[in-house]
Amino acid sequence: MNVIDKIEKEQCKATVTDFAVGDTVTVATKIVEGSNERIQKFSGVVIARKNSGIRETFTVRRVSFGCGVEKIFPIHSPRVESITVDRKGSVRRAKLYYLRDKIGKKAKVKEQKYVAPGK
Repeated sequence: MNVIDKIEKEQCKATVTDFAVGDTVTVATKIVEGSNERIQKFSGVVIARKNSGIRETFTVRRVSFGCGVEKIFPIHSPRVESITVDRKGSVRRAKLYYLRDKIGKKAKVKEQKYVAPGK
């Protein structure tokens, strides 16, 4: 294992919430405003996961006041306080970019009916 891999492994979080593309999640992030620090929540559907290790990111999409909003979060960032799974989604794709073109009920992801043990 080379030096860069060791440094990256030390920086990764010990426990990461288990979620997949299609799940509806709530991400709590730390926001610093001057000397104040607060937690802001952003909830939506995970439409993509990219990379691995310290570089792993995921994209969350939601419609806010009729306008689609997407945010990309690094999983191992110290600014990401917590990730909670609200709903497990049943999808057959790794990237759900097609949801950008859908509006209303067509933009919904079906809920997974049965969650197998260990998933």
